[in-house]
Amino acid sequence: MVRMPIIDLHCDALLKIWEKNGALSFADADELDVNRKRLHDGGVKLQCYAIWTSPELSTEQRFQKALDQIHYFYTEVLGKHPEMKQIRDWSDLDHLQEGEIGALLTLEGVEPIGNDLKKLHIFYQLGVRSVGLTWNFANLAADGALEPRNAGLTTFGKEIIQFHNEHKMLTDVSHLGEGSFWDTMELATYPIASHSNARAICDHPRNLTDEQAKALFAKGANVHVVYCTQFINETTPTTIDDLIKHIEHFCSLGGVRHIGLGSDFDGITAKVVGLEHAGQSQNLINELLKHYKEEEVRGFAYENFLRNRPV
Repeated sequence: MVRMPIIDLHCDALLKIWEKNGALSFADADELDVNRKRLHDGGVKLQCYAIWTSPELSTEQRFQKALDQIHYFYTEVLGKHPEMKQIRDWSDLDHLQEGEIGALLTLEGVEPIGNDLKKLHIFYQLGVRSVGLTWNFANLAADGALEPRNAGLTTFGKEIIQFHNEHKMLTDVSHLGEGSFWDTMELATYPIASHSNARAICDHPRNLTDEQAKALFAKGANVHVVYCTQFINETTPTTIDDLIKHIEHFCSLGGVRHIGLGSDFDGITAKVVGLEHAGQSQNLINELLKHYKEEEVRGFAYENFLRNRPV
């Protein structure tokens, strides 16, 4: 059995920890798809932790909730587990030692900053290195994937991307509407899709069209496939082979060196059979090795991200 390190660009463990007021043990709580034990068992070398806030909250409440999740990142994920190493600079990924696991903060939607770019700077100072402009709906920056209007970026959204470019932050397109996506592709130096699948395989607005995927590949950007069954197929149970069909499709579009993984663990309830938590991550690797060369699978698992990250 070939075992290889994995880079996972998306999970919602911080939200679950916040919902329990920090009562869940990051060490080994069964309620967490992503905990320290499961990361170790699954061979995950870098885990990205999303900060997500509920639409029904006010901007002020969302900013506070985001800060609370960052608090738990520092106290529960990093503070009690010295082998968890925060990634603040992209070069930090090159210095992880044996047994260490990288931890990186991301922001899923800029709603917590309202119209105040200074708050984005605060998040940057706290370690956020990847930002999606929306979560599904419209905000002051852009329209999301489920916004019927499908307008593009606002002036404020363009200012945010400029901030990302200047600070070598990833601009995540996974939740953008198509109009906002194409505006972003014109402006972003470091675009990425942290957790999206192929719309040609599963026709959901959260998935990428072939044109979108090819535009990302052409710009040297990655698409990280997501384990959410709703974005994989419309039948149950959903298998690892069903997920691999999305990888196959992206490869057919020229993306073999631009595919990665973005589980969405702790943000999903329906799970892929045999891929129900981070501890089972090597099951996906083993299945991929039945379809692809080992060097290609290493690309999907971690090397594509390392090669295409900001420098």
